Parts: sequence; C-alpha cells; structure tokens
Amino acid sequence: MSAEQDFTKRKLWGGRFTGTTDPLLFEYNESLSYDKRMHAQDIRGSQAYARALVKCNILTESEKDEIVAGLDKVGQEWKDGTFKIQPDDEDIHTANERRLKELIGPVAGKLHTGRSRNDQVATDMRLWLMDEALAIEIFLKELVQVMVARAREEVDALMPGYTHLQRAQPIRWSHLLLSHATYFAADLARLRSFIPRISVLPLGSGPLAGNPFEGMDRDAIAKDLGFQTVGTNSMNSVSDRDFVVEFLMWASLTAIHLSKIAEDFIIYSSAEFGFIQLSDAYTTGSSIMPQKKNPDSLELLRGKSGRIFGQMSGFMMSLKGIPSTYNKDLQEDKEPMFDAVDTIRNSLQIATGVISTLSIFPEKMKAALTTDMLATDLAEYLVRKGIPFRETHHISGSAVRLSEEKKCQLSDLSLADLQGLSDKFEDDVMKVWSFEESVGRRNAKGGTSRRAVLEQCDTLKRELDL
Repeated sequence: MSAEQDFTKRKLWGGRFTGTTDPLLFEYNESLSYDKRMHAQDIRGSQAYARALVKCNILTESEKDEIVAGLDKVGQEWKDGTFKIQPDDEDIHTANERRLKELIGPVAGKLHTGRSRNDQVATDMRLWLMDEALAIEIFLKELVQVMVARAREEVDALMPGYTHLQRAQPIRWSHLLLSHATYFAADLARLRSFIPRISVLPLGSGPLAGNPFEGMDRDAIAKDLGFQTVGTNSMNSVSDRDFVVEFLMWASLTAIHLSKIAEDFIIYSSAEFGFIQLSDAYTTGSSIMPQKKNPDSLELLRGKSGRIFGQMSGFMMSLKGIPSTYNKDLQEDKEPMFDAVDTIRNSLQIATGVISTLSIFPEKMKAALTTDMLATDLAEYLVRKGIPFRETHHISGSAVRLSEEKKCQLSDLSLADLQGLSDKFEDDVMKVWSFEESVGRRNAKGGTSRRAVLEQCDTLKRELDL
C-alpha cells in the first residue's frame, strides 16, 4: 500500500514513528469525545482556509470547490447524526479531515498545507465561543427584561429592606428586583466588551512561526470567518487561552450574581418570610414530608456558581506553568469552557423561568414592616428642623430605646414622649410614621421612590438596547 493510499490510516503526526501508541495513552490523549461539539466551527475554518490556499497557488479553484463541497457533506453528516467516528480519530480535526479524504480522495491532503492543529484548534475554539457568547447574550437580556417588566408591574409593593439580614428601611419590592437586575446588566456590558477579545483570528499562524506560503491573506480569512481582528504574533496566537480564562471569570461572576438572587429568594420564599412563592415548575417535593415545597431550582443556581468557579481556578492552575508556545496541557482548555458555557446558559434560562413565574404576596411583605424601620426617617425629620445629623441620630436612637422600655412600637410614642427628647418635635412628626411617605422621600436618582424606580427601569431598558 502506497503512502498516499494509506493516508486515511495514518495519524497527522505519525511519519517519524514506527511503533504503536499505548492504547491507554491514546485514550488519555484523545479529545474527540468532547471537542466534536466544535464540528461546525472546524468545518467553517477549513473552508475559509481552503479559499485562502487558492491565493497561495496551493489549490486550484476546482480543488477548492471540491474541498468546500466535501466539507459541506461532512458537516451534514454531523447534523444528521450519521458521521461515523473511527478508532484512530484523535480529535475533531483529524476526524473531519479523514472523512473528507474518504469523500473526495487525495486532494483532501492539500488542505493542511501550512496549517497546524495548533492554529486550527485555537480558531475553532474562538469561533465556537463567539457563537455561544452571542446566544448567552440573548438569554441574559431576556433575564433582565423579565425583571424590569415585573418591577414596573409590581412597583407599588412595599417590603422591608435588609442589611446584615436585619430589618433596615422600607423599600419597594421592585427596588430589590432591580438591584439584582443591575448586576446582570453589568454582566451584559462585560460580555459585550469581551467579545472583541475572543474575535481574534489565529489561523495562518502555523504551529508557531507563521505561514510560509506567499499570498496567505490572513485579513481575508478573518473577514471570511467574521473575526474582528487578526492575531499579531504567531507564537501568541497558537498558545493564547486568555480568552478562555476571561470567559470563565465572566461566567464565575455572573454565576455569583445568580447565586445572590437565588439566596434572597430562598429566604423570602420560606414560611418565616412568605413574601414570594415559586411556581410548581421550579420546585420539588420531599420523599417523606408531604407538606414540603423545596426551591431546588434556586438551590441549584446557588450551587452551580461553585462549579463554574472551580472550572476557572482549575484551568488557571493548568495554564500557569506552561512554557511557550503550544503544549499538550492546553488540551485542558476545552472541557472547562464547554462546561461553563453549558452551565451558565442553562442557569440564565432557569433564573428567567423562576422569576417570570413566581408569585409575590404584597400583604405579607407590608405586614413585615415595623415602625422601628422608620428611625432614620425620625432622625431626618429633625435634620429638616436644623439639627445636625449626628445629634439627630442620637435622639432617634434614644426614641428607639424608649419604645423598647415601654414595650411599644416607635410610632406609639406620644408627642410628649418625643418632646422629652427634643423640643424640636412638633405635631407634624406623626407624619413620619408612613411607610409610603418614607419610600416616597427616597426620590434621588437610584432611590426607592416610585419615580426613581421607574427611572431605573428606563435606564436598564436603554442598556439592553445598546
């Protein structure tokens, strides 16, 4: 059998090797089991490279057309689920090229001219992540849109605001919801700013030293594949995985934001609070306690944040000691990236489902408000009478202590009780004991008044539309 005829049975790197690979090492080394999900991107990159080889006089127009058409057939087999993986297929690149050779013959062997799996895999990964980032952007926008819509609709519901998990000041339910939506809007902005750093073309860098063939137009390849820029240093291009790290960092932070809202809603859905209730679609029951309605969806959102962070920290430890340029350690880049993409994409959709279907109980929220939460309003009343805040804070604190001694609500103190603490208290102090008035006074930009909350809704909508 000639070397040419044996093409489909030889590894791309096998020319200098006479022995066989340890079967365990082959299994340890292979990546097709997981990198096959980049089959479409690998084919797109190969087709663009075939078009570029025409300008280098490596391929004729007819050879290029034959390769492009053959790759279309390979891609269709992946779509149809009919692609047959062979035992010697190490990765998606060798699998696709092997199948292309079976379909169109020896001309397939020209496709790899001047190209290495080093620049090929980096190109595939960037293409794949660009596609996924655009899909994730849509899911993230949908999440914020749902939160903004609920905030507008439920703007009149009041509830306690908490610091240190202690009742602090009255707020609008919408204000709480938008506080989380603002985190996600920032995540969206970070994702959008990150896309140009993914969209850097490695193809045409060869294994590390660059492409040797006259006429190799990397700018044309970038335009063909939709990359915004071209890698400026071939050594960097084949080994750079900062875009993977940055995505894992982004996904970790976004997952933490999902965890934060999940924790709030777990607390507020408990019987002790009863502010919200999750729909049956996002809860489960207990195997032994029939009364239970467990917020599993939220608990999983909280737990998945640790999973994504673990993927990030694990890959960074793999990356930190690698010398220039490509080393096999970099094969550890794909599984963390794939898993983080899957996890954050699913998490965003679950969060959107939870928030769009949950019920709120405004009366329970309002019933949890107590007038001691208006102690700051009492201090602010005296500020408006000309007393410095540090002094009014002390006076208001004394009023709280007095109410505790009398075992009554702060609002139950009489005018005489208050005037015993400061002669600045007048009849109009009784207007302080209104939760609606309290939130209404927080009218500065970013506050919890009705106008300020609706303004936040408008701001977030504009950010989504950018």
